[in-house]
Amino acid sequence: MGKKNKKGTGDQLVFTTGTEGNSFFNHINLGGEKEEESSIDFGSRIRVSRDRKNRGGKTVTLVKGLDLSEDELTELCKKMKNKCGVGGAVKEDEIMIQGDQVKKVIEMLQKEGYTDVKQSGG
Repeated sequence: MGKKNKKGTGDQLVFTTGTEGNSFFNHINLGGEKEEESSIDFGSRIRVSRDRKNRGGKTVTLVKGLDLSEDELTELCKKMKNKCGVGGAVKEDEIMIQGDQVKKVIEMLQKEGYTDVKQSGG
C-alpha cells in the first residue's frame, strides 16, 4: 500500500509551467513555513450578554470575544468588578460579572478603547 498524505504535512506537490514572477502558486503556503499573521482580526467582535442558564436562577453578565491573555483578562475583570461593585471571575476565555451589568460593562469597554462592543441577546 502507498503512503497517504495527511493534511498539513507539507508533502504536497504543486506543478506550474509559469515563470517565477507570474505564477499563481508562488503565493500558496503548503504548510512548510508559517505566514505572518495579520494584525487586523475581522472576526473579533466583543459580545456582552446576560445569562441565567445553569446558574440556579442567578443572573450574570458574560463578556466574550476578547482576544487577551489570561493575565490581561484577569486584570480587565478586576476593573469591571470594581466599576460595578460586584463579584466576578474569568472562566474559559470569558469574563463573568455577577448581576445584570450589561450597560455598565459596555460603557467601560468603550472607554477602555474597544470599538466593536455589542450587546448580544435581549
